[in-house]
Amino acid sequence: MHFSDTGTGIPLVLLPAFPFDSRLWDRARTGLAEYARVITPDPRGFGRTPLDDAEPDLAVVAADVVALLDRLSLDRVVLGGCSMGGYVAMAVLRLAPERVGGLVLIDTRPAADVQQAKENRYAMAERAEREGVAGWLADQMLPVLLGPTTLERRPDVVDTVRRLLEEAPPASVAWAQRAMAARPDSSATLREAGVPALILHGEQDALIPTEAADGMAELLGTEAVVLPETGHLPPLEVPAELTAAVSGFLPLGFER
Repeated sequence: MHFSDTGTGIPLVLLPAFPFDSRLWDRARTGLAEYARVITPDPRGFGRTPLDDAEPDLAVVAADVVALLDRLSLDRVVLGGCSMGGYVAMAVLRLAPERVGGLVLIDTRPAADVQQAKENRYAMAERAEREGVAGWLADQMLPVLLGPTTLERRPDVVDTVRRLLEEAPPASVAWAQRAMAARPDSSATLREAGVPALILHGEQDALIPTEAADGMAELLGTEAVVLPETGHLPPLEVPAELTAAVSGFLPLGFER
């Protein structure tokens, strides 16, 4: 599992949204590294981490993360994830709860997919395998990944997200969609976590409603923090606001 490692102090492991690699965190990395040791892995199949031939299952990605913690000799970390990265963080919590000292969950949810959502994922997986991802993936995902404010006022972010979407490997897009479709409900996992948690939610997120963030926060005994003028990708859309929220949480989210 390839990763970037920046800064010193509290180990903060951040997992990206689908279909991105660790570059999702580039705009927030320098700011966060003033407060923590920021470790951002490329998940299986994206960036410089190979896909290999495992069956699609986010538990496989969770095992990769735990293996990385072993490699870095990190007993406990603050574990964060955006969207699919949040699903992986919950899978890590199921697999090795003793390794998680705090949670940062960004525009994600604990619920498993309903049938229609699964069918949509399977359709995207099949299209990626059949056609590749050039053109259509970015056209389909940009309007729902980014909030209206970003689409109208942050052309640099729009260009960055389009480029990253165009670079997503088709086989990895298909694998990740099938893995997400198969994920279990994580509500009980969060309810039993017993660790400090920060829930961040983009005010303009078109994929996950604010009610889902509030419900997830209730499971963890906290309240969701709404980030204004951002959609599904706060690390790219509002990195300064995200950094401020995370830096204020870190002392609470980790006990050595």
